Amino acid sequence: MEPGGGCLDTAHHGYCAPLTPEPHLDLLVVGSGVAGLSAAARGATEPGVRIGVLSKGALSDSATQWAQGGVAAVLHPAPADDVRHPGDSVALHAADTLRAGAGLCDRAAVEVLVTEGPARVRELAALGADFDRDDQGAWQLAREGGHSVARVVHAGGAATGAEVERTLVEAARSTATRIWEGWFAIDLIIEAGRCRGVTALDPQGAIVELRASHTLLATGGAGQLYSVTTNPPQSTGDGLAMALRAGVAAADVEFVQFHPTALHGSTAGPRPLFSEALRGEGALLRDYGGHRFVDELQPRDVVAAAVAARMREDVVDHVWLDVSGVDHFEARFPTLATIVRDLGLDPNRDWLPVAPAAHYLCGGILTDLDGATALPGLWAAGEAACTGVHGANRLASNSLLEGMVFGARAVEAVLSGKESPAASGALRPILEPGASVPGEIGVQELSTAPRARRPAAEQPATDPVKGREMLQRAMTQGAGVVRTAESLAEVREELARLIPGPGELANLVDVAGAVVAAATAREESRGGHRRGDFPATSEAFSHRFVQ
Repeated sequence: MEPGGGCLDTAHHGYCAPLTPEPHLDLLVVGSGVAGLSAAARGATEPGVRIGVLSKGALSDSATQWAQGGVAAVLHPAPADDVRHPGDSVALHAADTLRAGAGLCDRAAVEVLVTEGPARVRELAALGADFDRDDQGAWQLAREGGHSVARVVHAGGAATGAEVERTLVEAARSTATRIWEGWFAIDLIIEAGRCRGVTALDPQGAIVELRASHTLLATGGAGQLYSVTTNPPQSTGDGLAMALRAGVAAADVEFVQFHPTALHGSTAGPRPLFSEALRGEGALLRDYGGHRFVDELQPRDVVAAAVAARMREDVVDHVWLDVSGVDHFEARFPTLATIVRDLGLDPNRDWLPVAPAAHYLCGGILTDLDGATALPGLWAAGEAACTGVHGANRLASNSLLEGMVFGARAVEAVLSGKESPAASGALRPILEPGASVPGEIGVQELSTAPRARRPAAEQPATDPVKGREMLQRAMTQGAGVVRTAESLAEVREELARLIPGPGELANLVDVAGAVVAAATAREESRGGHRRGDFPATSEAFSHRFVQ
């Protein structure tokens, strides 16, 4: 229908309100984390380009600000005999990323990430990001789990995300054509086989069409699928759910990364986590007997699985992180030191209670190497996207880097005049299903996962608060760190009982259905996906599930 009159299709959207048109944009960015704001800040500097940013909360209210890990990039390539930075190279960063991804990374996307990453970090620093420096004034590099060498830059010890977000928010506010804060994107506008923007709910409850030649979904992850998460309350998989409802290809959503060392017992807001950098500096994981039970510098999926297994064996709800061996803890990690002191603990003497928490969705909306999706006019970047970079498990501190690299690539592709997806990266097997490239990850399409059911007139919608609690409890118990066919079937039954109205609960149900469908189909353990009934990795599943 034409903007400015009538009512949205309530059977699809659940809303009925006058449509109010907004000015047409060249690019609409949905989401205000590192990927979205990197794109907005980069694109808005082009003369005459109209870029708008829609944020569900305040512009700075994204998961990025909670990221304690740093940014992994080869900022100081060095020969093997360099004592300070022994043997680091983009090839080694690529190898670490591929190893963590457990055989499902797209090699071309990984090459893009590690090659272009250093320049994106330097650009962010030029915008004003203040990364930690050593006594000689050089950027201080930390080693984190899965990395062969120290290559991760941090800000404020463990407050990198807040510094990245601050820098990009300032840049976006000074350059973007239009910013909408407190607006909720409902669904994609699709006309003649092309995305033309989104319908959105403004802060007063009115439905508005935000139209654009190109739309970038950078809405972050879906940590709110689980009861215990490091993600903020707004991480409800909105962009991914919108894409799934529109039939846009998504992949790798069974690979939910659980951070192994989130603070146990905290209930207010995102669960604070104790950064990977601590383990890189000598922090040790101990069980209730005080015994070290895992190599702390293995990839997160390995450490999280080991923690979960030890908790089951000892019938406890957490283990301990011993940071007494970390030199200058309070000076190096002031944010974490404050958390510890607020708990009444002495980091030099007391162990810290930790347990795994849902942290990062490795999959998402499938894209080519420029962030274009299978739907012309629709782009995706950051945690909402599946570039193929992470495969089955994200390497520590590659997430902020991915948002910076692929957010920039998306806007550069738009500015160059690109109109449709290319047969490149993780999207290529979808666009050219008959072709074969050596070393490329194949795909297997799943039947469409059940989408959120809209309430009929005689059937009231599930209460959003109670519904979210039910969904989170089911997902945590049945689709958490370890899943089985039986537990996943129980989750499906719980999801079928939920009748969400429009909004975040509907998006969570859509994404949960996709996660459960892919987790059920993948009868093996690989990366962030662990099946108790299929504990081994199987070559028969060396492909992506696409839905």
